[in-house]
Amino acid sequence: MSTAPLFSNEVLEHVNKQLADLEPAKIIEWAILTIPGLYQTTAFGLSGLVTLDIIAKTHPEKSPVDLIFIDTLHHFKETLDLVEKVKQAYPQTALHVYRPEGVATEQEFAERYGEKLWDENELYYDYLVKVEPADRAYKDFNIKGVFTGRRRSQGAARMDLPIVEVTDTGLIKINPLANWSFQQVQEYINSNNVPYNALLDRGYRSVGDYHSTEPVKEGEDERAGRWKGKAKTECGIHDVQRFAELREKPSSA
Repeated sequence: MSTAPLFSNEVLEHVNKQLADLEPAKIIEWAILTIPGLYQTTAFGLSGLVTLDIIAKTHPEKSPVDLIFIDTLHHFKETLDLVEKVKQAYPQTALHVYRPEGVATEQEFAERYGEKLWDENELYYDYLVKVEPADRAYKDFNIKGVFTGRRRSQGAARMDLPIVEVTDTGLIKINPLANWSFQQVQEYINSNNVPYNALLDRGYRSVGDYHSTEPVKEGEDERAGRWKGKAKTECGIHDVQRFAELREKPSSA
């Protein structure tokens, strides 16, 4: 992946001002027309599903934006069921699935790295199941930019989220639903009959791996069920500086 920035800091600031009050569909279409090598990284949360549906509706024959799904091998069954539903509902959208390198099942992962690596070495676990597979996908497809499902209303580190940002590696991230609330996202899903994770009907709002995700209580933030009791708020894909040292080592280390 090239590290040459598509936007200077000045241009990036201008772009964010121009996009600030636009609806997600307009932001999405701007990104498709402007940014080459554009993909959507998604765990099939509600925001990502809205983006997927908007693109599919405006490009019904063939989506110009392929999906990248990181199968950590520790997803809920309901999440994997949703992946199959999405494939059926959006045949015009190509889906690329990436898993931890060298293993194909949760059992193989445990045999290689231990039963509960997420408890013993959380940083290394996040790197193996999320960061390294994402890096591999970016390299394989020469990805220059990605749509994400992050929103300011999700709180924590996302409260000041810009619509367009550029990482230290030069990757452009577009957050088309940055301005939307959970209620707006949910209303879109329901109004457009978009398939969604069955866990949301059981009190979950943000769904990650089964061992680090719980239902959200009334009055709690949307992502309060992720890594409950820990200061952590991001898995690593959106907090890449934490993994600089691990990126220099082979995944089997």
